[in-house]
Amino acid sequence: MNKRFINKLAQLKNSIQEFLINLDSRFKLGIIGFIVGVTSGLAAVALTFSLKSIASFLNQHKTEYIDFILPVFGLFLTVVFLKYIIRDFGGHGLPEVIHSISLKGGKIKLRSAVSKLIGSLITISSGGSAGPEAPVVVSGSAIGSNFASLFKTDERIRIAVSGSGAAAAIAAIFNAPLTGIIFTMEVIIGEWTPVYLLPVVIASVTGTEISRLLKGNQIPFAHHEINVSITDITAAVGLALFCAFFSIIFIKFLRGTSNTLSQVFKSSLTKAIMGAIPVAIIVYFLPQVRGEGYEFIENLISGRFEEGILLLFLVVIFKIIATSFTLGAGGAGGVFAPALVIGSATGLLFYSIIKTISPQIELSSPGLYSLMGMSGLIGGILNAPLTGIFLIIEITDGYDAILPLLLVSFLSPTIVRFFEHHSIYHYELIKKGLLHRPRTDGRILADIKPIELLEQDQICIHPDYTLKDLIPVIKKSPRNYFPVIDRESKDFLGMIYFNDIKELIFDPGLQSTILVEEIMHTDLITVSLSDSLSEIQKKFDHTDTWSLPVVEDAKFKGLISKAGMLDLYRKELKVQTDK
Repeated sequence: MNKRFINKLAQLKNSIQEFLINLDSRFKLGIIGFIVGVTSGLAAVALTFSLKSIASFLNQHKTEYIDFILPVFGLFLTVVFLKYIIRDFGGHGLPEVIHSISLKGGKIKLRSAVSKLIGSLITISSGGSAGPEAPVVVSGSAIGSNFASLFKTDERIRIAVSGSGAAAAIAAIFNAPLTGIIFTMEVIIGEWTPVYLLPVVIASVTGTEISRLLKGNQIPFAHHEINVSITDITAAVGLALFCAFFSIIFIKFLRGTSNTLSQVFKSSLTKAIMGAIPVAIIVYFLPQVRGEGYEFIENLISGRFEEGILLLFLVVIFKIIATSFTLGAGGAGGVFAPALVIGSATGLLFYSIIKTISPQIELSSPGLYSLMGMSGLIGGILNAPLTGIFLIIEITDGYDAILPLLLVSFLSPTIVRFFEHHSIYHYELIKKGLLHRPRTDGRILADIKPIELLEQDQICIHPDYTLKDLIPVIKKSPRNYFPVIDRESKDFLGMIYFNDIKELIFDPGLQSTILVEEIMHTDLITVSLSDSLSEIQKKFDHTDTWSLPVVEDAKFKGLISKAGMLDLYRKELKVQTDK
């Protein structure tokens, strides 16, 4: 009886899976988007609830000693957990998601769905300066990727639902569905097409509703009504410069700190401890920098901050330093929350400086400048102006501040791009050649493997051939070039081109006297099957030839021709354009 029941369940499971696999792709996208929205929403709620619970517990039991040592212990524990237990990566994690979608077809390991959440929980709750958004995005993307694999979808759908996990995560954690959609399309996927928008929208809406059901429909940073004047809009230009300046400092310091710590400390554990010490000192003397800093943002926007210009400046500078050391030392977390803290403090700092210098100038409330500062920093650091605008509008209900927000959000990243051409997420990927947006030359070439271009119909010859020996080979060969191979070692030695020898080969007096080794080309640039198509294209441009020999371990494997590459490029372009 039990065996029959188990068999029935197995049959039912197989039937359901077969039904889901055979669904129309649009229905499949919608169903997976909904499932990913639910799971990512739950993950976001679980992380925020856990952070609040641990913070409440620590506030009841903390001492000065614990307050100082906790960030060091937290970063150490994070690195032990991520590197040695779960064997996952530290840092903010979003470049890995973008890389996965750009070049790996949206494949993300399932363990990342849990590891980044736990890692960020340890890092942030112990006082590390980071945000919970990026880990939830990584988790949501990993959930989406693995659901797509479970449904045996193609690469296009897997990319779409990986992105939908990111959208649901951002939407759930901020109660901001539009921001989730825009962030995913603007930063993660990089292409606004219906096939990607469908699951992203469904997941974002679903994740938001899950968050609202469990936490309530709350605006994270409510503010008083704002009356925007022409003076405020004019001042927004100056604030954009301010935001761009601190965005550049943040990007450079974060990158420099990470590189320096990795170069100086080869051990991950040593790096975690030495990187955590500055964080511990900073958060001990400047507690406003601790954790994600949402309470501090709320005080600035609501007008409850009264400490003055010096403290605002210190928060901006030391939040940048603390975040850089936290993530550079291997902590898990994102730059969203730090950017919001730095931005809100930057905006209020700018407002305070203007009022100190020229108190007669009529400006709106300080809260408006905090909102503009947040928008400017998000736009500048992420190179994502639309994300900056809609995030601030949704988390503050700040539609009355839309005009200056638009100005700061677009001016700040425009200025930043003069000094930093790529966002904080894209820099390392572009530097390593690992970022290719859909339908770009780089992405199309990345999808073509050199083995697909390999031509192997050449007839090989040996260096001791005379021109007379070469004549029957030329008659049989479909090619006008001939690889020269050593008789004993079979190593590749060079090439003979028919155009170079056609005047010699028809001279009877030279046919038996000239050897192949005397006239073959040996100074050739070769390619490998492990080269990328971009690298091969550069070699074609450098040599100005139409074919290159493929050599592996000194052995000739065939030829890659420019004509063959262009033909396959056109076919791949057509496939990607039809998506």
